[in-house]
Amino acid sequence: MVGEPVNLNEFQELARQALPKMYYDFYAGGAEDQYTLEENMEAFRRIMIRPRVLVDVSRIDLSTYVLGYNISAPILIAPTSLHKLAHPEGEVVTARAAAACKTIMALSFTSSCTLEEVASSCNAVRFFQIYVYKRRDLSALLVQRAERNGYKALVLTADSPRVGRKEADIKNKMILPKLKNTERFLSLEASSDNGSNLAAVAKETKDASFCWKDIEWLSTITNMPILIKGLLTREDAIKAVKVGVAGIVVSNHGGRQLDYAPATITVLEEVVQAVGGRIPVFFDGGVRRGTDVFKALALGAQAVLIGRPVIYGLAAKGEYGVRQVIQMLKDELELTMALSGCPSVKDITRRHVRTERERLHSML
Repeated sequence: MVGEPVNLNEFQELARQALPKMYYDFYAGGAEDQYTLEENMEAFRRIMIRPRVLVDVSRIDLSTYVLGYNISAPILIAPTSLHKLAHPEGEVVTARAAAACKTIMALSFTSSCTLEEVASSCNAVRFFQIYVYKRRDLSALLVQRAERNGYKALVLTADSPRVGRKEADIKNKMILPKLKNTERFLSLEASSDNGSNLAAVAKETKDASFCWKDIEWLSTITNMPILIKGLLTREDAIKAVKVGVAGIVVSNHGGRQLDYAPATITVLEEVVQAVGGRIPVFFDGGVRRGTDVFKALALGAQAVLIGRPVIYGLAAKGEYGVRQVIQMLKDELELTMALSGCPSVKDITRRHVRTERERLHSML
């Protein structure tokens, strides 16, 4: 590839060239047939934008609020694992890029850098993503460390009682490296007969019994608001509101967990309608263009989270690459808003998009 990348897909190719195959496959791969992984992106292409014209778009305002924090655009960094596989400084570099772009990073529970290292790297709003271990005391300790180090919210990932079957990791014999946040308390020595220990470690450590009633326990050990990530249905959205979480992230784990789960953009509106404005709804899965961000906002998301593109930028060009990835999305979103007649984020409405279902219904 010659010259600077001009879109996020070109960053993926740069990352593929820069990374060892095992690490690239770990980041890029999905579960089983990878249907959901691919459908996350393909589903966006079936949604059309309905632009309005002759609107004053001489000034475009991308800024918005997330849990009361002002950010430069409705684009957050999703929790993703093991950034040091992509860059020697890992999540510290990603955090600096997020701060420079005036947005929020959610640090992964399985980060390569400690909570403390990331917190001290820059002055920015950060969230912390949590799974719940069989050892609840260990989970509580991590929550306390996050709160003590100034993290502003917890992101509870709810769709991973076990790890999805990622066949590339099995073929590559991918072994989970030491996790600095838990290396003093948790062994990763679980063995597996298929070459990769990712699923075996998760099965031995994660609390598969954790359920809705346990949200109350989590809320008693922290003053941070709790976002619940991994919901795809109206039924679960209603339960989330009832248990008092501060927000929902509509997500299928980037197609890495249950294959043939629906593409997130196809169920976003179902969740938004079930919530009825009582708590904010966020979105991740398949965002690769500013038009994707626009479509998610039009269907009710308050902001989107991006995962793999950040990793690709990090692998290709370090902090500068992450900043480029976020800036590309911001620039594309700004252009989409201008061409659609939306001077600000709040001007993006449901009337600005047409889903495939609506198109097919109109043909009957």
